[in-house]
Order: sequence, then structure tokens, then C-alpha cells
Amino acid sequence: MSKKVVVIGAGPAGMETSTYLANFGFDVDLIEKENQVGGKLNHWDRLFPSMRKGDEVKEFLRKGNKFSNINLLLNTEIENVEQIDNKFIIATNNNKIQADAVVIATGFEIFDATKKEEYGYGIYDNVITSKDLELLFRQNKKIVRADGKPVKRVGIVHCVGSRDEKAGNIYCSKVCCVTGVKQAIEIHEANPDSEIYCFYMDLRMFGMQYEELYKKAQEEHGVQFIRGRLSEAAESLDGSVIVKVEDTLSGRPLKMSVDLLVLLVGFVPSQGTTKMGNLFGVSFNPNRFLEYSDEHTGTGLTNVPGVFLAGTCSAPRTLTNTILDARSTAMRVAGYLNAWETEKR
Repeated sequence: MSKKVVVIGAGPAGMETSTYLANFGFDVDLIEKENQVGGKLNHWDRLFPSMRKGDEVKEFLRKGNKFSNINLLLNTEIENVEQIDNKFIIATNNNKIQADAVVIATGFEIFDATKKEEYGYGIYDNVITSKDLELLFRQNKKIVRADGKPVKRVGIVHCVGSRDEKAGNIYCSKVCCVTGVKQAIEIHEANPDSEIYCFYMDLRMFGMQYEELYKKAQEEHGVQFIRGRLSEAAESLDGSVIVKVEDTLSGRPLKMSVDLLVLLVGFVPSQGTTKMGNLFGVSFNPNRFLEYSDEHTGTGLTNVPGVFLAGTCSAPRTLTNTILDARSTAMRVAGYLNAWETEKR
């Protein structure tokens, strides 16, 4: 009989892990608590650096699941887990599933920008997050002020909830810088007469074509990048937002009014990630994500034999690296279930 793998979370990591495991010959149950697959990919319009539609990637992942005969369980919550010998008994919606291995692919959540009160999210009408902005792009809505007036000047704040000890997150969320560049270009494409300012700590353009996108933002769209952390935002009488920041390159304080302030919010562990870690007894790393058994050679593995990790439940990642990580984890699971002698390496 074929061995059974349960994959928890039907975002990009869970979907791709499931496809590969099924193609390796395992029975796969893909469990998702929401009513659709795709995870955070459902919230994104175009993807950096090529500006391709996010729905194209979702369709690629969905076809893989369909052609591989994945058993997809939507609207399904995991309530309890028991381990008997080398088997996992997983209680879901009053049903029980027996698995030989489990992959946790529960992803991430967006940092709650209301925790940074000094930026005014949830207080001022014209302060939004990068997630809110992406939804406007996805719905083909105009980028305007809350009162419907056109935006003439836009500020984009990097590292909101990341690299911030006060917020409790000292790590880099990895995708915010290039997301800010992408969204700045999109704002200018929609509003050619607008001025766009990015306030950053330092830019981390680590990926292929990211630096080119950064140059394009400056040379073709006039986006201005100001090195300095925003200290305060306040609402003026006309509803615009007054921002104060120190330009650390010139050493001078800067104060300006913007029609729209966009906060680039980082990654935090999802509630599902925390819940699954506790249910399965998986260790957490210092940043509260789930921990690999070894940071160099044990990617995908956990301290619990038979339990594996895929995607952003272990750390912030780009979509490309999430999909690569999913394929790698599928190989780890196959090695475990086929008893490949990896311990001799």
C-alpha cells in the first residue's frame, strides 16, 4: 500500500509540495482551513520583478495538484494530533486521518501596522499598507486619496514591523524592499503626474533583476529614495499626511506632506504556524517561526521525525524561494518514507 502524507496549508508551498509528493507515488491529503487554495498569492496582483500576474502562478500550482490527483480538503481545521509509533493520527472536523508523514506549510501573516501608532495606520484615512495597495491594484481601482481626490505625492515607508526591536521583530522580511520598488512603479504608471518618495533604512536588492527594477524606478519613473527612518506621521487639516524623517545621508531632518502614505509591512508567523508547531511538538526559532533541525544541512527537517516544513512557516521567503523550498521538502519526505540511508552521509 502507498504511504500517506498530510500537507497542512494550501498556499504555494503546500500546493507544490503536494504535487511533487503525489508524483513520487505517495497518497497526499492537502488540508486548508480557508475555502480556496493559493494563500497570500490570492492577494497579489503583479509579481516582482517581471510584473507577471500572480494568478498565472496560482494556476500553474493548481494544475499540478489537479493532474497529480491530490485529495484537497478545504474548510478543514486540525483539532488534535496523536502520534502512535511512526504514525500520526490527525483529527480534523470530527474526522481522523492517519499519516506516515506530515508537512507543515502554514505560511505567514502580515505585520499588524496598527502596532506602529506613530505611523497612523487605522487612525488617518490616507495611511494604508502595501497589502491594501496591492488589493487596489488587483481590483483595478484608482489610486486616490480617501476623499477621492487624485494623489500628487506618495510616501512609501520601508521595514514596517521588520528590523525593529520595538516591534519585536529584528529580522529582515526579505521581500519588502523590492515590493516597495514594484509598487512605486505601479503607482506612477497609474498616476504619471505623481511624485513618489521611498523612505528606507538600506535597500536590499539581492535577487536577479531586482537592481534593474530599482534603476527603472529612478530613471523612468522619477522615484526618489531617501535613506532615513520615519519618526512620525500626523494628519493635516486637509487630510494629507505630514511625515518627519531624518535624511541620514545628508544629516538633515526632513518634513513633507504626502497625499498617501504606504507602509511596507513585513512577515510574522501565522496563527496556524504557531498552532501546528505546538500540536506537533516542533521547536520554534528565536524569531517565533518553526525551526529546522539544522540551519545548513537540515532544511525541511524538524526535531520531530516524520514532521517536515515547507515555505514561510520557517522564515520569510520570496515566492520563487518558497516554491524551491517546497520541492526540496518533498525530496526530504520521500527520503524519509523510502528509508534512504541519508544518515551515512
